[in-house]
Amino acid sequence: MSKNGNLQSNSDLWVNLTLKQEGASPQRFSEKAPSCFRRGLGVVLALLFLSARPTHEYHASVTNMQYNPKERSFEVSIRMFTDDLEKTLTRENGGQRVVFDKRYEKNNDQLLEKYVRKHFSVVSAQKHRKAFTYMGHETEADAQWIYIELPYEEAFKGVMIQQSVLTDTFDDQVNLVTVNYNTQKKTILFRKNQTVQEISL
Repeated sequence: MSKNGNLQSNSDLWVNLTLKQEGASPQRFSEKAPSCFRRGLGVVLALLFLSARPTHEYHASVTNMQYNPKERSFEVSIRMFTDDLEKTLTRENGGQRVVFDKRYEKNNDQLLEKYVRKHFSVVSAQKHRKAFTYMGHETEADAQWIYIELPYEEAFKGVMIQQSVLTDTFDDQVNLVTVNYNTQKKTILFRKNQTVQEISL
């Protein structure tokens, strides 16, 4: 319950349900995405697919960081609801409406890259903010997938991750980040009052 004795918010219920579904089978990832991003999305993404509706009562995003040892980089995918993202980017765009339509794909990519760079980052234990390459985005059902490639060669110890997407728009926004590094995996929950966290694997 909340501090007021009320039932948990829809976002909290979604998170609790998501974290309990360890035995669920993952949904198919879009065939349009690069093959490197189709691996290891896991149960968290599966449940988000299953529970997504055109009008959702919760505000949540899912980020998957899959380490590719051959390329020595993380393949990052971020999934956000389209209507939440349109609302946020419209505000970021000075009130000029943003709509995810193929006619505006180039301009939307520019806005998305700027927004993601502002709200997602990885800082090594040596205090180096890791550069990443924005690979693009695609629409799937009522959500947007954003793809990033982030080179990483150090040990994954004492790493600071920032994931604050959409927390500037929704007070109940929750962002789940799953890190898959070699044989280890950890899922972290980010909220508006906790947008930066340290992780070691």
